[in-house]
Amino acid sequence: MKISVITAVYNSEATVGEAIASVAAQTHLDLEHVIIEGKSKDGSIAAIESAAHDRMRLISEPDEGIYDALNKGVENATGDVIGFIHSDDFLAHDGVLAKIAAAFEDPAVEAVFSDLDYVSQADTSRIIRHWSTGAFHPRRLKYGWMPAHPTLYVRRDVYERFGNYDKKLGIAADYDFILRYFSQATGSSVYIPEVLYKMRVGGVSNRNWAKIRQKMSEDILAIRRNRVGGVHTLALKNLSKVGQFLVRPKQSG
Repeated sequence: MKISVITAVYNSEATVGEAIASVAAQTHLDLEHVIIEGKSKDGSIAAIESAAHDRMRLISEPDEGIYDALNKGVENATGDVIGFIHSDDFLAHDGVLAKIAAAFEDPAVEAVFSDLDYVSQADTSRIIRHWSTGAFHPRRLKYGWMPAHPTLYVRRDVYERFGNYDKKLGIAADYDFILRYFSQATGSSVYIPEVLYKMRVGGVSNRNWAKIRQKMSEDILAIRRNRVGGVHTLALKNLSKVGQFLVRPKQSG
């Protein structure tokens, strides 16, 4: 089973090498790593080339933002299964994609997701927040449930059937896609209750109050357009994050 991992890169010179290395180290060999680089102003291209491996493809051209870049990645991917790793982040260990591929051995499964740790920018061994997703059930959507987007892997035809990311949403297009898919999904999904992904804190959605307000506005738009709830859904989604700072994660290996 071929897995396509997509990374959008823009001005990530300091971290993109680690993201690429974590994919190159995977024991599941049937993979491709598609790098969509948006003509960075720093040394990102040099960092990418320094970390390059023989299963990596680089597309370097201007884009309209992260979701445009992710859409380009999906369109250029050739794998049976598609997932993402952001340029600031890394896979938790070298067996991550093997675990994901094993879950997809059942042809009825069309989505696989896991837990995620947010880690310190300065010290990635220090866990700041732990996102334990839990298994999917349709009724959980109205209570703010969603898998951490970088942990979500889906079969290629999911994008063919449900469409790509809405570029009009600058921060919440991933949540919109997740609601669009899970509110209509007929295939089964697998939750792997382990940390398979490490994300550095400091993402764009919580960078300042203006971004927080934008995120909340886009979240409620996604909730309403996908008919999974209302303001209470957004409130419960945000409240669920409080517990993520208190839970001790289950480590995997």
